[in-house]
Amino acid sequence: MEIAENAALVVVDVQKGFEEVDFWGPRNHPGADDAIASLIDVWQATGRPVVFVRHDSVEPVSPLRPGYVGNEFKEYVERRRGKGGAGAELLVAKTVNSAFYGTPDLDAWLRAEGISQVVLAGIQTNMCVETTARMGGNLGYDVVVAYDATYTFDLVGPFGWRRSADEVAQASAVSLHGGGFARVVTTKEVVGAAG
Repeated sequence: MEIAENAALVVVDVQKGFEEVDFWGPRNHPGADDAIASLIDVWQATGRPVVFVRHDSVEPVSPLRPGYVGNEFKEYVERRRGKGGAGAELLVAKTVNSAFYGTPDLDAWLRAEGISQVVLAGIQTNMCVETTARMGGNLGYDVVVAYDATYTFDLVGPFGWRRSADEVAQASAVSLHGGGFARVVTTKEVVGAAG
């Protein structure tokens, strides 16, 4: 795998509100936060651009709503913001699933910077990470998803169908990879190619 010298790492919604287990329920990938931190560290050490995405929920009871502590980035992400040295950094705020529908305009910024490859990590695998990956693929970007640097939660769907966080994440990965929207790989593969 090749990671471009100017590939952007897009860190999706790594916010304190996702720690509220009573709201979200059981999650998968307990090592995801360490994986996300390692990706940010590699990107910053190599001077590559990092995009931090924050979900500003419009739902009044959401742990991700603006003005509530859960809207803030997790501590390890906040500590790393602004530490990229020569690497460009962008903060995108959004109210929907796709980071491409946020402020400022992510697509316009990537194109202005001459970036054609994006690596995605963050929360939730099957929601904002997947939607951003699909849209990035549709827009013509080379999209890479670091699967173990994402996580999600158990989910109930139609007809009373229940799926565990692992099942939901795997289905998301199969759809993205098998559908040609993104290459779904491990953090170790990404770090090895980017280091």
